[in-house]
Amino acid sequence: MDSLFEGVQGQRMRTAIFVGVILACVFLGVQTLKGFSDLQGGSSQKNTITVEGYGEAMAIPDIATFTFSVVSLKSSVEAAQTDATAKSNAATKYLQDAGVAEKDIQTTNYSVYPQYEYTQGPCTQFSCPSGEQTLKGYEVRQTTTVKVRDLTKAGALLTGIGSTGATELSGLNFTFDDPNKNKDEARSIAIANAKAKADELAKQLGVRVVRVVSFTESSGGYYPPMPYGRGMEVSTQALDSKATAPNISTGENTVVSNVAVVYEIR
Repeated sequence: MDSLFEGVQGQRMRTAIFVGVILACVFLGVQTLKGFSDLQGGSSQKNTITVEGYGEAMAIPDIATFTFSVVSLKSSVEAAQTDATAKSNAATKYLQDAGVAEKDIQTTNYSVYPQYEYTQGPCTQFSCPSGEQTLKGYEVRQTTTVKVRDLTKAGALLTGIGSTGATELSGLNFTFDDPNKNKDEARSIAIANAKAKADELAKQLGVRVVRVVSFTESSGGYYPPMPYGRGMEVSTQALDSKATAPNISTGENTVVSNVAVVYEIR
């Protein structure tokens, strides 16, 4: 009886070992095939060419932006803030009355700094006494960025803002409300440019282009024209509320796309 039991146990052990060997062989075979496939794929990846493409599209801007500041210098912080707030509120009201939406008027900087006056005492041939620093007051500066959607009003707004107490104007930039506008067109041109280069290079090498392996696009951006108006240089300067509204020419912006494409060749 014991002998029969031992025989059955031995048979089961031999079967388990046999199955284990079969499974191990299958696993090794699969791993070998996978390694061979990876090796083939890696070899294929090496047969590539990389080309760059450039594309640009021209478009007329649909918005303009500019910034202005109100500045107040008073003997106390409270007085300076009150005065600056009054000027800023007047400027905001002027813009809104002119049709600029509240969402398109944004405070982009607000600062309060003490202002000192330095007085140097009289110097002699032997020495100069230390100067004296006196608090002159506190300067409050509030800067606001304005987005103009009706470009026909840009010149009038630039001139009229001076009547509200604004003392500085910075820049007039033409751009797009949708930052992706015309980007697709520029990218399509860049891709076509890259494909033409790849085809020509493949022809010279005596190979053929098979497929795209990878694609990248670097940020191109917009290249606006310099927005100068007749009789006015757009820079930080005092505004003359009585000045004639300048002629503003929007021109066209150039939307640029730079791509790099890797092609498999055979």
